[in-house]
Amino acid sequence: MYRTHTNGQLTANDINLEVTLSGWVQKIRNKGFIIWVDLRDRYGITQLIFNEESTPKEMMDRAAKLGREFVIQVTGTVIERESKNPNMPTGEIEILVSKLDILNEALTPPFTIEDATDGGEDLRMKYRYLDIRRNPVRENLIFRHKVTMAVRNYLSDKNFVEVETPYLIKSTPEGARDFVVPSRMNEGQFYALPQSPQTFKQLLMVGGMDKYFQIVKCFRDEDLRADRQPEFTQIDCEMAFVEQEDILNTFEGLTRHLLKEIHGVAPGNFPRMTYEEAMKRYGNDKPDIRFGMEFGELNAIAQHKDFNVFNSAELVVGIAVPEGNKYTRKEIDQLIDWIKRPQIGALGMVYVRCNEDGSFKSSVDKFYDQEDLARWAEATGASKGDLICVLSGDQNKVRGQLSALRMELAQRLGLRKSNEFAPLWVIDFPLLEWDEDTQRYHAMHHPFTSPKPGQMQLLESDPGAVKANAYDLVLNGNEIGGGSIRIHDKKTQAKMFDYLGFTPDEAKEQFGFLMDAFQFGAPPHGGIAFGLDRLVAILGGQETIRDFIAFPKNNAGRDVMIDAPAPLDQAQLNELGLRLDLK
Repeated sequence: MYRTHTNGQLTANDINLEVTLSGWVQKIRNKGFIIWVDLRDRYGITQLIFNEESTPKEMMDRAAKLGREFVIQVTGTVIERESKNPNMPTGEIEILVSKLDILNEALTPPFTIEDATDGGEDLRMKYRYLDIRRNPVRENLIFRHKVTMAVRNYLSDKNFVEVETPYLIKSTPEGARDFVVPSRMNEGQFYALPQSPQTFKQLLMVGGMDKYFQIVKCFRDEDLRADRQPEFTQIDCEMAFVEQEDILNTFEGLTRHLLKEIHGVAPGNFPRMTYEEAMKRYGNDKPDIRFGMEFGELNAIAQHKDFNVFNSAELVVGIAVPEGNKYTRKEIDQLIDWIKRPQIGALGMVYVRCNEDGSFKSSVDKFYDQEDLARWAEATGASKGDLICVLSGDQNKVRGQLSALRMELAQRLGLRKSNEFAPLWVIDFPLLEWDEDTQRYHAMHHPFTSPKPGQMQLLESDPGAVKANAYDLVLNGNEIGGGSIRIHDKKTQAKMFDYLGFTPDEAKEQFGFLMDAFQFGAPPHGGIAFGLDRLVAILGGQETIRDFIAFPKNNAGRDVMIDAPAPLDQAQLNELGLRLDLK
C-alpha cells in the first residue's frame, strides 16, 4: 500500500496515528539539524519533519538530497505542529517521518508548480502534465467533471439514454471544413470526423429511442480563437414527439439544475427574444443582458441636419455609457482608436457628454443643437453624467461594431460580473442567409432545420423572410446551446435541399441514407447541443475554454506538447495511397 491517507486528509484528531503518505515534493526547508518537506498530492499538502534528534543520519542525508517534484513515500507519526498554519486543512499537524522511500527522482521543472507560477502560457502548454499539478488547472478539471456529472444525472433522471455514435463518417458540404481521414482499405476514399452527430441522432429518433443524449467529441477545421478548439465537446440531445416549447422547457430545466447544483443560484424566468429584436437592441444574436446600454436608433432624429456622415448612413445608432461623462478627452480618443482597429473596422465615433446641469456637449455641436441632443439622450436612455457613443454606416456592420464597443465598455466598467448569470432564449432565426461569394442561400443552422409552421410556402416568394423553428440558449453573452425542430418527412427535406442548391443526385449522394430513413415512419423530432467546454468555462467564471480542457491546442491548432500535427513518413503515405506535392 503506497498510502493510508491523502495529503489533505489528516487533522488534529489523528495525532499519534502512524500513517503512510505518498506524493510530490512541493517545497524543502533545510536548517541542517531539522528539515521540513511539504508533500503534495491532488488532495492537498502535508508537512513532513525530519530532525537529527529522532531521525537516523542516513535518512537525514537522503532527505537533504530531495528535490522539487521528487516522488516519495513516507511512513511516520502524526504530531502536533508547533507553528500552526490556519490557511490549510492540515495546518495543525505534521508527520514525524520514520521511513523515507524515493519512488522517482525528478528534474527541476521549467516553471514553479504553484498557483501563481512563473511559466508563460506556451511553456505551460508544452509541459501540460506539470501544469495540471497546479491547483488552478487541477481544480478546473475537477470542476468540469462535476458539471458533466450533473448533466448526466439530470438527463438520466428525465429518461434520456446515452448512445455513442460513430467518429468515422462521411464528409458533407454544409458547415465548417471537415477533418478527413484516409482509408487504407479503400484507397482514394476518405472518412470525415464529425462536426456533430446530427444525422445519427435523427436516425436514433427514427429508431424509436425517443430521448437521446451524448457527451461527445466533435471536430471542425476552422480558424481558432480563445473560445474555440479544433476538437471540442458537445452535450448532444434529441427528443421525439416534441414541439419547440417542450425542448425549451426541458433544457431550461437543465440550465437551472446546473446553476443550482454548481452555484446555488435559482434564476427567474428565462426571457425570450427574437433574433430580430436581439439584433436591434444589442447588435448581436447572443446579447449579454446582465447590464443595459441598449441600442437607440437615431435615424429619424439625426438625419435632418447638414451632417453628411449621418445623412448618407443606412443606420445611425448609439448607446448610453453610465457615468461616462467622467471620461477625459484622451480616454474618449482611446475608445475611438479602439473601434478603428481592423478587428472592429469602424471609421469613427460621435460622442455626446450629458452634463450634470442638464446641458449637452458633443463632438458635432456645429450641426446639432441642445434640443437635438436631448432627443438623442431620450432615444438611448441616457441620464445626467452619462456619455452617448454614436456610430453610423452600413446596418449590418455598424450593429456589430457598436456591439463590440458595448461589450468592451461593460468589461472596463466592471459590469460583466462572473458571479452573475443571465440566461435567455433567442428564437425565430432566419432559416436561410444569403452568401455574396456563392450568390445563393445557405442554411443559417443546418439543412435539417424546419421552417416555422406555416412558412414553408414563403420559400418560393421570399426565402429570406422565412423564419426557422430554431432557438439558441445564451448565457452572459455567450451562446451555450443551439438547436431546432427538424424536418421529418422526405418531401419537405428534398424541397429544402433544392432551395439550398443541391441537385437531386447531390442530395441523394450526400444524404440519401437519411431521406430513405424518413420513408419508414420518422416521428416529429427536435433537439439541441450545448458546447460543454464553453458552458464549463462560463460556470467557472471564465471565458477561455483552454483552461478547462486537459490537453488543449494552441491558437494555431497545434498540440505543442506532443508536436501535432506532424508529417507522416513516406511508407505510411504509400500504404494509404497518398502522394504529397508541397512545392
